[in-house]
Amino acid sequence: MKPLDPRLLRRARAARAFLVASVVIGVASGALIVVQAVLLARGIAGVVLHGADVTGVVWALAAVVAGRAALLWLQEVVAQRAAAAVKSTLRRQVLEHALKLGPVWLSGERSSALTTLLTKGLDDLDPYFARYLPQLVLAATVPAGVVGWMATGDLIAAGTVLVTLPLIPIFMALIGWATQAHSRRRQRALGVLAHHFTDVVTGLPTLKLFGRAKAQEDAVRRVTDRHRVASMSSLRVAFLSSFALELLASISVALVAVGVGLRLINGHLGLETALMVLILAPEAYLPLRQVGMQFHASADGVAASEEVFRVLETPLPERGARIDVPDLRTNTLQLYDVTVRYPGRAEPALEGFDLEVRPGEVVALTGASGAGKSTVLSVLLGFVAPERGVVVVGGSAADEFEPTEWRRQFAWVPQRPGLRMGTVADNVRLGRPAASDDEVRLALLAAGASELELDKAVGERGQLLSGGQQRRVALARALVTDAPVLLLDEPTAGLDAEAEAAVVAGLRATGRTVLMVAHRPALIAAADRAVVVGSRELVSV
Repeated sequence: MKPLDPRLLRRARAARAFLVASVVIGVASGALIVVQAVLLARGIAGVVLHGADVTGVVWALAAVVAGRAALLWLQEVVAQRAAAAVKSTLRRQVLEHALKLGPVWLSGERSSALTTLLTKGLDDLDPYFARYLPQLVLAATVPAGVVGWMATGDLIAAGTVLVTLPLIPIFMALIGWATQAHSRRRQRALGVLAHHFTDVVTGLPTLKLFGRAKAQEDAVRRVTDRHRVASMSSLRVAFLSSFALELLASISVALVAVGVGLRLINGHLGLETALMVLILAPEAYLPLRQVGMQFHASADGVAASEEVFRVLETPLPERGARIDVPDLRTNTLQLYDVTVRYPGRAEPALEGFDLEVRPGEVVALTGASGAGKSTVLSVLLGFVAPERGVVVVGGSAADEFEPTEWRRQFAWVPQRPGLRMGTVADNVRLGRPAASDDEVRLALLAAGASELELDKAVGERGQLLSGGQQRRVALARALVTDAPVLLLDEPTAGLDAEAEAAVVAGLRATGRTVLMVAHRPALIAAADRAVVVGSRELVSV
């Protein structure tokens, strides 16, 4: 685990500004520590040896203490603001990159793991910025200044500190390797816990329906215990390492104190110099000890940042930059010999698939479950890069065009359409925010959902609507757009025959090109052609 990941400085400007401010504050803190030691030694020696008036020294000490307190306050403010800015920057970058990677990449457990990473995971960067990095800067600046000043008064004490000081970083490195493994295990355990809870909460209605909700208690308890064991293991390592570092620093300071005491008794060292060395010796070790202590508090945040960079460094599908996308209202959409293979799967999801969709045509993709029907839609949208084959329109390959401009040609309704909190009109307008109320009503009518009021609340994830109503609202969201091609994945699932007929009539009335995944006979019969995915067979209807 690197003390300061260079990728953090490259991707977050606030981290660079914070590092510069920390160096300035660290240098100022080191100077004040030396001044404080000199003033204390001078004041005590003056009173003991000469009975001198030390009022001026006391006031100077008060000013130094106030200055150190002000620097600590400033460091805390700068650290908290930097942490907030860096977290905001990383969250935005990860979300933007995940959207570019597409829903196929987010499928499975990645969505819940990403949610955990962007919430609890990145919040662990707070102690990294507020505690660890400031101490790291102090550890790089204060010991050098303290030892250099000690050398002006007692070379032997300075040499003793120089010999023993490297022992602390060596022990920190050894402890850091163990801590890194514990933090990664804890991060993985937290990801598994979040994914499991997501699955349980999502499937809770089904579990209750079949009386299996209580059976999940044991599973949740086992996953929670794994997270608890990982957390307690990290704490155990933190406590033991802090003890080891404190013991090592105490022994080192004791060696300095013994040498200074013997030379003071033998008259080889003055009282003021001896006091200054004894006051400064612990200050030389303190920043390194604090780095070791704060390292464990920051380890979870560093592990989370590594996960962030793993996401950000996931390569995007290679796409071009052309924006002159041919209008699919007048151009034929063609797929030639398309083969798609997902990572971790031996068999291709789609192999040697050919398709031609003419403007204004309604085409149904049929075939067995798992044959690759949804994969065809993902290839068209650019969410999946084919291993072999090409998508062609107007004589140009689709991967030559800029992804956002290319996707403007399509309106997509997936198998599980998502609805956000708000009204029916709010969700329909996600397709085109500028749509008027009349345009929203027309889209709902074409989707067979004219009975829904525009101001009807849909609830969290559309819970206040039935499954069929959710699908029709999502279909209306696609219809309200200006996209010339509709990509629909089972658009009438969960609808009765009457509602299905209304949807089919509405799709026909739009005059747009429609490519839909279909299993239901009525939907297949309504298409101009049916293409069996996983077979070379073309069925005319």
